Amino acid sequence: METLFSGIQPSGIPTIGNYIGALKQFAEVQNDYECFFCIVDQHAITVPQDKIKLRKQIRQLAAIYLASGIDPEKSTLFIQSEVPAHVQAGWMLTTISSVGELERMTQYKDKAQKRTDGIPAGLLTYPPLMAADIVIYNTNIVPVGEDQKQHIELTRNLVERFNSRYNDILVKPEIRMPKVGGRVMSLQDPTKKMSKSDDNQKNFISLLDEPNVAAKKIKSAVTDSDGIIKFDRDNKPGISNLLTIYSSLTNESIKDLETKYANEGYGKFKTDLSEIVKDFLVNFQEKYNEFYKSDKLDDILDHGRDKAQKASFKVLKKMERAMGLGRKR
Repeated sequence: METLFSGIQPSGIPTIGNYIGALKQFAEVQNDYECFFCIVDQHAITVPQDKIKLRKQIRQLAAIYLASGIDPEKSTLFIQSEVPAHVQAGWMLTTISSVGELERMTQYKDKAQKRTDGIPAGLLTYPPLMAADIVIYNTNIVPVGEDQKQHIELTRNLVERFNSRYNDILVKPEIRMPKVGGRVMSLQDPTKKMSKSDDNQKNFISLLDEPNVAAKKIKSAVTDSDGIIKFDRDNKPGISNLLTIYSSLTNESIKDLETKYANEGYGKFKTDLSEIVKDFLVNFQEKYNEFYKSDKLDDILDHGRDKAQKASFKVLKKMERAMGLGRKR
């Protein structure tokens, strides 16, 4: 069975876009792959974090993973900082990375421009850590959206570089792009991706939003003036985005939805979708609260940590031996 790895930062509550583009699909693929799902808290500290809030968000994200359908009997769910092999392998990959290729990372350039008090070195060097997250599990598949493709390409380049210098040790991962709903857009500005860090609360729906509040956000979402319910990402981004959300939450095809609402206006469509989103959040949050408040959450994370440590240790030792680190025994 091939191995799949994915990590999410605990730097805010995931949105319904994160659910549609990633979490929902994780639950669907865990029967087909050996899955490692990681809460990448060490990536989160590349920017300042409140320690109390960060610890809370780590637990919240773990409960969100489980509420999304991750089965700890089938998948390994764990916290990055509890498995030392990540940073150990990350440092080794940093030593074979060039400053130039790290500076070309789009996310680094975007975040660096926003800094007014100096650029933390971690913003520059976290891509090799991300690569280490992946390679220490002999990962074959990484499910990512468009905004992470550049990082996976860097990972593949580092694997090739490491293998050419130190023997063929690391597995080169492949990208698995989401088929539907991979890029859910902002509700008020459907030309940009929905983001949990958006300053405008109306732009996104958090998975922990009060359901009635989320329903109102759908009703006030930007569309266009012609009132025709048709998917056209270029010319009708607003209604296309809402169709994507509707289709992803109900598993009805976009084509069927276009037919269903062919003689209806945006008002009817938005009202129906707002109820669908509301019902989804009510059910999701019920499962989330059950996991978050349960003592079983720590047991699941402890079990995941132990499994991840055992799996990653084997690859880490191969990397260390290949680079000549430590004593020969």
